Amino acid sequence: MTSKIKVDNINKVSDDSSIIKKCSSTTTVGSGSGNTIVVDGSTVTLGRCSGTVALASGATQTGFGRTGTVDWQTSSIKTATLTATNGEGYFCNTSGGAFTVNLPAGSAGAIVSVSDYTRTFQTNNLTVAPNGSEKVGGIAADAILTTEGQTATFVYVDANEGWINTQETSNSVTGSPFLIASGGTVTTCGNDKIHTFTGPGTFTVAQISSNCAAENTVSYLVVAGGGGGGAVVGPSNSAGGGGAGGFREVKNPITPYTASPKDGYPSSPNRITVTATGYPITVGGGGGAGTGPGTDGGCNGNPSVFSTITSTAGGGSTPTTGNPGGSGGGAQGGGLSRGGGTGNSPPVTPPQGNSGGDSPGSNPDRAAGGGGGAASVGGSGAPGGAAGTGGSGASTSITGVSVARGGGGGGSGSNNPSPAAPGGPGGGGAGNASGDGTAGTVNTGGGGGGGRPGNGGAGGSGIVVIRYKYQ
Repeated sequence: MTSKIKVDNINKVSDDSSIIKKCSSTTTVGSGSGNTIVVDGSTVTLGRCSGTVALASGATQTGFGRTGTVDWQTSSIKTATLTATNGEGYFCNTSGGAFTVNLPAGSAGAIVSVSDYTRTFQTNNLTVAPNGSEKVGGIAADAILTTEGQTATFVYVDANEGWINTQETSNSVTGSPFLIASGGTVTTCGNDKIHTFTGPGTFTVAQISSNCAAENTVSYLVVAGGGGGGAVVGPSNSAGGGGAGGFREVKNPITPYTASPKDGYPSSPNRITVTATGYPITVGGGGGAGTGPGTDGGCNGNPSVFSTITSTAGGGSTPTTGNPGGSGGGAQGGGLSRGGGTGNSPPVTPPQGNSGGDSPGSNPDRAAGGGGGAASVGGSGAPGGAAGTGGSGASTSITGVSVARGGGGGGSGSNNPSPAAPGGPGGGGAGNASGDGTAGTVNTGGGGGGGRPGNGGAGGSGIVVIRYKYQ
């Protein structure tokens, strides 16, 4: 004979609360804050409001349906053709070659996901093939995934459309192994980032590259402020042009652009290999212009600095000779022969600039010299009173387009056979034999033009540009 225990309710001894309670056709297991099972006819309710129903570790579930998600098979990276299982997602490594994921036979609500494990779908495609004559997106044909980092989720809807892609990313989000930095105005060109500083700031390196040491050697351009042009009054003298600010550049070969002839790579003193720290940036302002109505020299510009690299300020044109500097100022014209200021002072390799032009000094050939430029010396005053032109600047495409910087200022003429000597290409201001000289162009380091009678032109401010590979 089988033993039986017949009760409607089971209560705890300690507080007489219900453990199992039967009321009419409803049986409840648990009470209070405990999880609850309620059996009411053919309906079974697990848990209670705001409660949690959890599967024990190692337990599995069946019959509860899916919620539109997949179980990613992280322990089995796929490298060859396979047949997918409903409810699973696969990381597919096509670095060794293209292969196919065969979808299972379609049933409403079936779901499969795939993801580019090595970001190589663009070179070795992944094919997603429907079962038999079933469709993908309404077409009975294979789907080909060809985008780097692509992830796609397919849900089978019905026979009309078959498997529909319900979620897709074009590129996976990855941690960057490249150099990461901030500061200045940031632009991109191909795989490079470019930080341009037109005023003081900080180039802050948050992360160095883990790919290779060469990616931490940055390309850079450091141009100082140009010197101011001189000023004179009366027929006896003429004012020289200001020298351009020093021009220094290094191009790392892994950043593809056309550098200037001033490229100092791979000379060790010129290379800057960054670490994860902040690098204060100094952008030199242009030198002040000489002012009339008396004879007055233009001021030197100001240096620009990035890390261990300092570009020397352009020399101004004094009431006698030109000042030395990154490029020297042009000599003032007068009764004596006068020399232009020395360029590349202090000396660096490659030279950061050139000397200013001389003045012949003899009456009536009192024409002033032009300021030196990054690429050539300033022109000397010529017989007959024609002033010297500004020296040429140098061109680089470090910012993504070719731009000339570091032009010297033009001198002012005497006896007016050539009243305006042009400034050098690259921001040099023109001289003037019947008025004020032209200022050097901002952020080029151009020298200011000499003025007669009147004021000289102020020097142009400098610039610092840093470029590196970021992807």
